[in-house]
Amino acid sequence: MSSDAHGEARPARVPLRYHLPNALTLARVAALPVFWLLLWNTDDGHSLAAGLLFGVMALTDYLDGYLARRFDHTTRFGRVVDPIADRLLINSAVLLLWWHDRIPLVAALLIIARDFVLLAGLKEAAKRGYELSVIYLGKLATGILMTSLFLLMLTTPDSEWPLYLFYLGLALAIAAGAVYLVTARGRLAGTQTS
Repeated sequence: MSSDAHGEARPARVPLRYHLPNALTLARVAALPVFWLLLWNTDDGHSLAAGLLFGVMALTDYLDGYLARRFDHTTRFGRVVDPIADRLLINSAVLLLWWHDRIPLVAALLIIARDFVLLAGLKEAAKRGYELSVIYLGKLATGILMTSLFLLMLTTPDSEWPLYLFYLGLALAIAAGAVYLVTARGRLAGTQTS
């Protein structure tokens, strides 16, 4: 706390650099409609512009987390909004690539269903005082999914190899989701018995 000219206590100002991670998260959310338009307006889901924008948005996901750790300054806003921004980016890309026949419907539904189940489960857990800690498997799955979606947008529909990478990311995402739910359930059960 510092004091003003009248000697009254006022909160110390947070350095500007501490706001940068949240600003990157907000920029990622703000760029989503542009990404949607770029990918929607393609004939086959192949778009250099959409792919590059998606790639930059995915990099900001890594960068905002890195900066928050580097400055040793995390906020509740960042812990809540950053994962939502990631899910919006991935799910919207999956839906649009499905629309362009680049991803099978069942794979798109699995990604979206996994996120809805996690969101519902973790929302319930948060009501009881449990907050999600991101695990390495979840980070790896997100990284592989984002890379595969980026490559799908940059390649033509006859290039199937990015889809194999997508399936790997999907499998890891489902496994990570299961770990999150089992861990949350175990911790909640532990808090109820103690």
